[in-house]
Amino acid sequence: MGNSLGKKFVITSFGESHGRCIGIVIDGCPAGLAITEKDIQIELDNRKPGNAISSTKRAEEDKVDILSGVFNGYTTGAPICLAVWNEDAKSESYEKTKDLMRPGHADYTAFMKYGGFNDYRGGGRFSGRNTAGFVMAGAVAQKLLDSTGVKILAHTVEIGGVRADSYDVISADVVNNNPLRCADLRDAAKMLAAIEKARKAGDSLGGIIEGIAINVPVGLGEPIFDTLEGDLAKALFSIPAIKGVEFGAGFGVAQMKGSKNNDAFRIKRGKVVTATNYGGGILGGISSGMPIFIRAAVKPTPSISQKQKTVNIAKMENAELEIKGRHDVCIVPRAVPVVAAMMAITLCDFALQAGIIPEVIK
Repeated sequence: MGNSLGKKFVITSFGESHGRCIGIVIDGCPAGLAITEKDIQIELDNRKPGNAISSTKRAEEDKVDILSGVFNGYTTGAPICLAVWNEDAKSESYEKTKDLMRPGHADYTAFMKYGGFNDYRGGGRFSGRNTAGFVMAGAVAQKLLDSTGVKILAHTVEIGGVRADSYDVISADVVNNNPLRCADLRDAAKMLAAIEKARKAGDSLGGIIEGIAINVPVGLGEPIFDTLEGDLAKALFSIPAIKGVEFGAGFGVAQMKGSKNNDAFRIKRGKVVTATNYGGGILGGISSGMPIFIRAAVKPTPSISQKQKTVNIAKMENAELEIKGRHDVCIVPRAVPVVAAMMAITLCDFALQAGIIPEVIK
């Protein structure tokens, strides 16, 4: 079964897109962590659809409900169960097309794996809506990481081929206060224009999200098979729309020479640092102490209003499908806090394994 992630900070996802709720169970969170619904709600609100043309019109409140593991404002050491209740699910269009396998979705693979018993409404377990649980767990993980000084920020760097190259400083305030989660408002305007063009054409766009973690301690990671980048990549690939992950210079290293790609070591303020960071803060599967840089490629939203060729799985014949309903033209902005959350969950898990975060917070 593949619904759990982690070794010390273990998360288990539950729920379906059009079921009663979406949620997450966290096992292994230390006792004594001060946490409130407000702390978690802030991150959930960043994931909610906005008023941008890129967003779905499904209007879920996504109000977090702490069902267990927190008492008098502190974690108890027991499993923490967090849920958001589905209140705006409209399943009619899915009932009418349940036998038509939507291109780009997991309809066909899920149907075959589970013998047709899978919940097909809104994608069921394969919906991006399940990432609400990831964000809730990420909020708890970040609260634990705060004691170590680790900070994580994710932002949109590309949508539909429009790349943000003109920013010098990535400001969390700028990222969190514009609908595209882009660090440069001029580039965000160009991205928005590209999204509007795709919307009018009944199409969708993908893009790239960059995640950055600073103040990461040296030594996180468990080679050979439990490397830091390996577990980070696994966590990011659990986000349904992610199709590629790279660290540091990433695929760019294929065009570089060793003399350039090698990050030279230096002493700065009594600490070992590197003059460059093409390795993305990870060497040999272990954190180097330099900022961790990750970029994740997000595919175009597969639900588009154009007619597409498919099959009717019940009749075993070719068919055409025109998808109706409420869908994001571009999922990238809403995936930004999810990328940050999965990074926080993974780094928190490794920090607990290393003993950097104690099992009781005092």
